[in-house]
Amino acid sequence: MNDPVHTKGAGAVASGWIHEGRRVVAATLVEALGSSPFEPGATMYVDVAGTIEGTVTGGCVEAALFEQANEVLGGGPPRVETYGISDDVAAGVGLMCGGTVRVLVSELAGEVAGVHAAALEAAAAGRPAALATVVDGEQAGAKLAIVDGESVGELGGPDLLDRAVERDARGALAQGRSALRRFGADGRQTGTEVQVWIEVFAPPPRLLIMGAIDYSIAVAKMGRLLGFEPTIVDAREPFIKSARFSAAAEVVVDWPDRYLEGEELSERDAILVFTHDRKFDEPALKAALAGPAGYVGALGSRRTQADRAERLREAGVPEEQIERMAAPCGLDLGARTPSETALSILAEIVALRAGREGGRLESGSGSIRGRAAGSEQETRAR
Repeated sequence: MNDPVHTKGAGAVASGWIHEGRRVVAATLVEALGSSPFEPGATMYVDVAGTIEGTVTGGCVEAALFEQANEVLGGGPPRVETYGISDDVAAGVGLMCGGTVRVLVSELAGEVAGVHAAALEAAAAGRPAALATVVDGEQAGAKLAIVDGESVGELGGPDLLDRAVERDARGALAQGRSALRRFGADGRQTGTEVQVWIEVFAPPPRLLIMGAIDYSIAVAKMGRLLGFEPTIVDAREPFIKSARFSAAAEVVVDWPDRYLEGEELSERDAILVFTHDRKFDEPALKAALAGPAGYVGALGSRRTQADRAERLREAGVPEEQIERMAAPCGLDLGARTPSETALSILAEIVALRAGREGGRLESGSGSIRGRAAGSEQETRAR
C-alpha cells in the first residue's frame, strides 16, 4: 500500500511547482504485475532543475525514471516505460522484487498542468477528486479531472472518448477505486486501443474508536500512520478530555451509538469498541453492525465475546451481523502492551482488506501482495 502521507506531500509540492511556473514531469505507476513495492498511482515528480519529489517503487527504478524525465524535459515525447519481469532485467534497474511495473512519464504543461494541479489541490483539502490520464496513443499524457462534481479539462481526442472517460471517472470516484481502463480509439468502451489511468483521490478511511483508554491512543497513533483518520468517542467527559487523547486523534464527547447513527460511513471505514462497559459497548456494537463499516471489532476474552454475542442475539441483532464482528479483535501475535495490541488489530484490518489470513510470509506460497494491482483489476484508492 502506498504511504498516504508521503503521496499527499509529494502532490502538494508538485502543485506548488506548477503554480510557480516550473516545468514538471510526472512519472506515474499505472500498472503493476506481480510483486511491486507500491500500488498504481504512486508518482515521482521531477522539475527542470532536477529536483525530485515522491517515489514510484521506493528506490528500485527511480534513477532510470529520472533519466527518462530529463529526456522528456529536453523535448522528448511522453512514454510508458516497462521494468521487470525477469530477474536479470529487474536487477538491471534495481527492481529486485521480480515483478513488472509500467510507468507513464509525461510533462505537466499548459492545460494538463492546471488539470493535474486542480485534482491534487482538491485531494490535499480532503475533497474527493478523480484524475484520468491517457497512457498511450496520440493523446498520451492528456488529462481530465472530476473536481467538486465538475469536469475539468479535455483529452483532445474524439468527443465520445471524453464522454466515456468522464463517465468512468465519475463511476470510479463513486466507488472510491482507481483503475486502468481501456477504450476504443473513437471512445467506444468495447475497444482496447487506448488505455486511461483513472486515479481516485478519496478522503482517508475513518477509524472510529469507542472508549477513552490507553489502547485507543495506541491504535489511533498507529492507525494515522496507515492513512486512517482516527476519532475517539466516549460519553465520559472527564476521561476523554485528557490531552493525551486529543494529541492522538479527534475526540468526541457522546454516547457511541448516538454518534454512529449520525455518521455517514463506508466499507473503507473501521469501528473498534473498547469501552469495557456493557451500557456503552452493546448499543455501540448494535449501531456499528447495522451500518456499512467494513470492519467492526471489539476487545475482550473469548468468554466475554461469547456472552456479548448471546446478549446481542437476545437484543434482536441478526446472526449475520454478529458473525461479521471481529472479536476478540486482532491477529494472534502474543500481544501484551497497548502498542502490541494496536499492531495486532491494525494488522488484522490490513489482512482482511487484502483477503489474507495474516500468516507468516515464509510459510506461504504465491504472490506476497494481496492481489494483482493494475491492468483491468481495480485497486483501492489511497
